[in-house]
Amino acid sequence: MKIQLSDHFTYKKLLRFTFPAIIMLVFTSIYGVVDGFFVSNFVGKTHFDKGSLIKTCVNGSSELTSNISMSVVNMLYNGQLLNYAGEDGIAAYGVLMYVSLIFQAVFLGYSVGTAPIVGYHYGAQNKSELKGLLQKSLLLITIFAVFMLTSSLTLAKPLSYLFTGYDRALLLLTLRAFSIFSFSFLFSGFGILGSSFFTALNNGLVSAAISFLRTFVFQIAAVLTFPLIWKVDGIWGSVVAAELLAAGVTAFFLKSQQKNYGY
Repeated sequence: MKIQLSDHFTYKKLLRFTFPAIIMLVFTSIYGVVDGFFVSNFVGKTHFDKGSLIKTCVNGSSELTSNISMSVVNMLYNGQLLNYAGEDGIAAYGVLMYVSLIFQAVFLGYSVGTAPIVGYHYGAQNKSELKGLLQKSLLLITIFAVFMLTSSLTLAKPLSYLFTGYDRALLLLTLRAFSIFSFSFLFSGFGILGSSFFTALNNGLVSAAISFLRTFVFQIAAVLTFPLIWKVDGIWGSVVAAELLAAGVTAFFLKSQQKNYGY
């Protein structure tokens, strides 16, 4: 069945439309190589449009802030873990990041996959479709979030044993980390969806604000303060707190911008 952007999107169509993007994000490295190859070899000469270039850069600023923040925040987390848990903490954090990258790929893939649909209906002023897309997306992200949490808690032991089974103390630390960190998956999808949603609406400032607060401000504030109270558990809980706050900020922007976009 052929799916058009102008279609009314049911849950089944929405999932069918976004599933390829989800798969693509899981294999990010392969996509990057293929994308780079095609861009460098098949894009011809075009007229330089400074205004469009600036607007594109502003609209994509959320991705810029995410990548910059990721490096800084990871260094800070590693530093805190060295102080509170030593080398075992760094190893446990590495395991969590492997799992997180895979799980977050689902949220990222869905958000990227729905962006063209959002942009199309916004441009066509199909406000009812835009509203329906947002409602369906929020529900699907909620379902994904519950599934991610359940899967993470269920797979915590075998995954921890796979990576750290050679050291009992490290294994126990990783299991403890999973039991706390997994709850971040309940909230992370909403911040990711919100940032992508506003990028598709050509509102780069709101998108960047959500992304910057989620990946930088909230993370740093939490990881510097929580360990003072809860030690190592506070470091694992920092991610959960940051994602929860980001979900709240996303809800605020979705509500405050509702009249402007009619969704």
